[in-house]
Amino acid sequence: MEKTMKINGKQVSFTDEANLLEVIRKAGIELPTFCYHSELSVYGACRMCLVEDDNGRIMAACSTPPRPGMSIRTHTERLIRQRRVTLELLLANHDRECTTCVKSGNCRLQELANILGIGEIRFGQKNGRLPIDDSSPAIVRNPNKCILCGDCVRMCEEVQGVGVLGFAYRGSNAKVVPPFNKNISEVNCVDCGQCAAVCPTGALTIASHMEKVRSAIHDPQKTVVAQIAPAVRVSLGEEFGLKPGTPATGKVVGALKKIGFDKVFDTCFAADVTAIEESCEFLERISKNQRLPQFTSCCPAWVKYVELHYPQYKDNISTCRSPQQMFGSLMKGIYAKAIGTDSENIFVVSIMPCTAKKSEAKREEFFKNGVPDVDAVLTTQELARIIREAGVVFDEVEEMPFDMPLGFATGGGIIFGGSKGVATAVMRVIGKEPDFKTDKDNPNIKTAEIDYNARKIKVATVSGLGNAKKLLEDLRAGNKYYDLIEVMACSGGCIGGGGQPQPNSNDIRKSRKQGLFGHEKLMQLKSPLENPVIKDLYKDNLGEPGSAKAHAMLHTTYTNRKRINESICFFEEQLNTAKKRVVKVCVGTCCYLSGAYDLFSTLKDKLSQEDFKDKVELAATFCFENCTQSPCVMVDDVLIGEATVEKVINEILKQTAVQ
Repeated sequence: MEKTMKINGKQVSFTDEANLLEVIRKAGIELPTFCYHSELSVYGACRMCLVEDDNGRIMAACSTPPRPGMSIRTHTERLIRQRRVTLELLLANHDRECTTCVKSGNCRLQELANILGIGEIRFGQKNGRLPIDDSSPAIVRNPNKCILCGDCVRMCEEVQGVGVLGFAYRGSNAKVVPPFNKNISEVNCVDCGQCAAVCPTGALTIASHMEKVRSAIHDPQKTVVAQIAPAVRVSLGEEFGLKPGTPATGKVVGALKKIGFDKVFDTCFAADVTAIEESCEFLERISKNQRLPQFTSCCPAWVKYVELHYPQYKDNISTCRSPQQMFGSLMKGIYAKAIGTDSENIFVVSIMPCTAKKSEAKREEFFKNGVPDVDAVLTTQELARIIREAGVVFDEVEEMPFDMPLGFATGGGIIFGGSKGVATAVMRVIGKEPDFKTDKDNPNIKTAEIDYNARKIKVATVSGLGNAKKLLEDLRAGNKYYDLIEVMACSGGCIGGGGQPQPNSNDIRKSRKQGLFGHEKLMQLKSPLENPVIKDLYKDNLGEPGSAKAHAMLHTTYTNRKRINESICFFEEQLNTAKKRVVKVCVGTCCYLSGAYDLFSTLKDKLSQEDFKDKVELAATFCFENCTQSPCVMVDDVLIGEATVEKVINEILKQTAVQ
C-alpha cells in the first residue's frame, strides 16, 4: 500500500521501504553513510545519515522506519555542520597518508571529506601507530585506518558466518580485531575477502602480488603466462567506465599483451577439464553410494571453511583441483615440455575475482620440488591498477583472442563464474541440463532433480558461507539430502568475489551474472565434453578421465585444520585430583565474540573463593561444536549453552549435591 511523507518540503510516496534512508535515496537524494549496507543488519554507528524533523529532532535515517505524514529535512545547516564535525573527528583518529594508500581515489572517507569540503582538521591527530597485520596471504589489516564502522564485523558474522572480527576495548581505545588481538593468519579466517569488499577505507585491503608480476615480466628468462577467470571479463570494465556485466574479454587479453605477458589463456579451459573430472568422480561415488553428497571444490574459501569448521565433511569434497590449480599443473607439467622449457622458467599469473585464490596458490599440495603451480594471483582490482600503471588506455585497446591451445573453452566453462554454473557444467557432462528452482524451505538454496539410470539425482547450489553453514547443519541433522552440492563462498558466486571492483552490491552482482550467462548463450559448444582441445589433451597426455595420470595432475587431498580441542588449565596445584568438578569455558571465535573472555574472568574470580577452591578445576578450551548457542561452558559432561555465571554455579552445586 502506497503512503506519503514530506522530504525537504516535497511530497514523496513510499511502500515497504525498511527505513528513511531507502525512501530518501528512492527520492533521488543522496545521504552519506559509512556503516549502512542493505545486505547487513542496521548498525547506526557512523551518524552521517542524520535527518531533522520539523520539531528540530535529529535521527539516524538508516535506523528510523518511515511513517505516513512524517516531514523531514536532509541537508539543513545544522545537519551539514554535524556531519563535518563527525568527519573531522574520524579524520583526527585516522592515518591520513592518503597518497600511499591503496584505497586512494576509491575511499569513502576521502570522498566524503571532499564532498563536505573538509580543508583542515581542528583536532589533534592520534598519537602512536598500531602494527599492520600482513600475515595473511590474502588480506592486509591496517588498524590505523579503521573508522569503527563495523561493516567488516557484520559481514564476517552475519553473511559469512565465520566471525573472526569483532570489537574490543571501549571508548577511545575501541578497536576491531581478531580474537585475542591475534594476527588474521592465526584465527579461522577463510580468506574470502568479503570484509575488504565492504571496508570503506584502507583498513582492510587485498594482499598484493603486483611487484612479483612486474619483476617476472621484466625477467628475460621467464615466459609469463596469464589465465583469466570467467568472472573477470564481466567486471573489469567497471574500473574503466563500462556498465557492470559488460563482457570485455578481447580488451582484457589485448591489455595484458600490451603490458608484456607472453601468452594469455582462458581459465574456462581448465574449468571444462574440472567439470569432466568432477563428473567422472561423481558417477563413481553414485555407483558405489560412497562419500555422498559430493561437494564442489572450485572455491578455496569454501574448502578451507570445511577444513576448519566441518572436517567431518572433508572427504565429501571433490578431490578435483580448482580450475586455477588445474591450469597451473597443466602449464608446468605439460605445456612447459611442449614448448621445450623447464617448469621453473614459466611464470603463471592467475587473474581472479577472488582473494582466497592467493592463499590457495600457496598450499603445499600445489608445489612440485619447491616450485608452485601458480606463481602469482592478481585480483580484478589489481589488474586494473597494473593496466593504469602501464599507461594502457583501456578504451583504445585493440581486442585480441586468447592464445591456443589453452584458450578454447565451452559454455560450461564460462558459467563457472556464477552460482549454479559448476553444478550445471557437471550435469551437462553426464548428459543432463538441470532446471534449478528455489528451495521451499530456504530461498538462498537452489535445487534440481535429474533422472539418471533409474534413480533421481538431487542437486543443490548455495552461495555465501552463512547460507552454506545452514545447509551443512540441515545435512548433519538429517533434515535434507542431496547427491551433489555446489558451494561458493561469496554471494552470487565468483562474480561477487572479494577482489572484484567496488561497490560489490547485490544489483551489480546480478548484472555481472546476466552478462556472464548471456555471453554463454552465444557459445556454440555448451558441454565440456565437446571441447576438441580437451579431447586431444586426454588422448595425448592423460588417458581417460579419472585415470591415474589424471589424478596425479588434476586432483588433490584435504586436511583437518580444525582448531585445537585441548584445554588450558588454571589452578595447577589442583590438577589430577579426584572428585572435582571440571569446568571448561570455550574461548573459540564465536564464544569469544559472545563474551566468553569476560565470563571466564568472572568465573575465575568466583571459583577462586574458598567455597569452590577445592571442588573445581577451571580450564579454557576451543570448541564444543555448539557455536549457535555461544558462549558455551562444560561442567563435567554437561554442556551449558548461552552460559552465564549463575547457570555455571548452579550446575556445579547441582552435581556436587548429587555426588
